[in-house]
Amino acid sequence: MAKPHFSCRVKTEYLAEQSEPPEGPFAFAYTVTITNDGDIAAQLVARHWVFTDATGREEQVRGLAVVGHQPLLKPGESFEYTSWTRLATPQGTMQGTFFCMTEDAHPFDAEIAPVMLAQPGALH
Repeated sequence: MAKPHFSCRVKTEYLAEQSEPPEGPFAFAYTVTITNDGDIAAQLVARHWVFTDATGREEQVRGLAVVGHQPLLKPGESFEYTSWTRLATPQGTMQGTFFCMTEDAHPFDAEIAPVMLAQPGALH
């Protein structure tokens, strides 16, 4: 039986020109690369992100697609997109899940491990 699997890599960047230190908010860009490491074509359908600031305050973002796309990835193919978020503190984390569907209609989740968001110099 064919096995679906998407891997996800996230790179983050502090956006100084969009931030308002020292009180905040603090803006961060994130670039996500999704790769189909499985042996069956599958589509990214929806996303669920959890952004947590240094005080533990969470913001959850759910929705269909990523930046207006629901890419269908064949084995070995990747899709990359960039988006951004704001936090009330100069550091925090982000993590999430992509809801995906194989071409033969079997759902699966692709987990995004926690990633640090930090203003340069905010971590000592």
